[in-house]
Amino acid sequence: MSLVLSPLDDRLEAAGARFTDFAGWRMPLRFTSELAEHKAVREAAGVFDLSHMAEILVTGPHAAAAMDHALAGLFSPLVDGQARYSLLLAPDGGILDDLIVYRTAPDRFLVVANAANRELVREELRARCHGADCEVDDVTDELALVAVQGPRSREILERTADLEVDGLDTLRYYRALPMRFAGSDGLVARTGYTGEDGFELYLEASAAPALWDAVLAAGADLGAVPAGLAARDTLRLEAGMPLYGNELTATVHPAQVGLSRSVPVARKGEFVGREAVLTGPPAGARQLVGLVGEGRRAPRAGTPLLDGDTIVGEVTSGALSPTLGHPVALAFVDPALTDPGLPLEADVRGTRVPVTVSTLPFYSRKES
Repeated sequence: MSLVLSPLDDRLEAAGARFTDFAGWRMPLRFTSELAEHKAVREAAGVFDLSHMAEILVTGPHAAAAMDHALAGLFSPLVDGQARYSLLLAPDGGILDDLIVYRTAPDRFLVVANAANRELVREELRARCHGADCEVDDVTDELALVAVQGPRSREILERTADLEVDGLDTLRYYRALPMRFAGSDGLVARTGYTGEDGFELYLEASAAPALWDAVLAAGADLGAVPAGLAARDTLRLEAGMPLYGNELTATVHPAQVGLSRSVPVARKGEFVGREAVLTGPPAGARQLVGLVGEGRRAPRAGTPLLDGDTIVGEVTSGALSPTLGHPVALAFVDPALTDPGLPLEADVRGTRVPVTVSTLPFYSRKES
């Protein structure tokens, strides 16, 4: 089965990308080295092709009420240009996907879902909006998504030729503005996933190659480089952000991963998953925690955790932190073992490695 190509595929190839199959898309894993791209984002900027992400429009007079029913968040109070992180829950409270939702007009919402869950999210939204006066349209194939992440990102966008955005200098976190690039309309948002300041640019697929070229040209002397999915994963891990498929799955409840705040039950009416959220996860359900280690041997996803000779948890994501220089990981552990500072051991291919429960995030831009 052939892979879906990004609208930027020829640019990625020319930039030396090493590709991977990501949810059926041919996407760049890295261009030079994961470490160099990670470092560029922390110190200057990385430019990511995220065109594999799914974009679904919900439009119509009853779109806001339908979104309130379909997803865990509350969307009717959002003003135009405001964004919200949210969850698509199953009736039993399991997380079917995590999403970013932008309100771009009184009757128009842009839902951005994980690539692997495109069909599931689209069909669930259609089913949950059935009967309401609104439409659900999958526009993934029509759009491209370019992200610029890092402390020089705003400066780069301000220098990008043919990019027009009114108010970029005052754009707040989790807000979005209309943009125009070389005659094409789009949306510039500030909802990053790396722990750094940054922007995401949604625009017509046909205009994306020229934008990719213009952004990289504008940032060349500022240290901007193309960055792949490998760097994106270590960046999000340092930022303590859960990833769908690792920390978030259909068998995990929001309360287990610290996302109860994304479900404002007290302020919402009926929505899919409400009763399960009120009931909470089963007694004894494991909780997500951060782990830090010493040395350079990092526990990876699937590594068992031990308290003495008892298995008490499992790592879901782990890496040697490029920024911090020591191992960091996310893991589910028994609920009695979540206190920061608690020592545990990770069974790394037969060798016990000491780790300590830690608060999240591991890296904070404000503290650096």
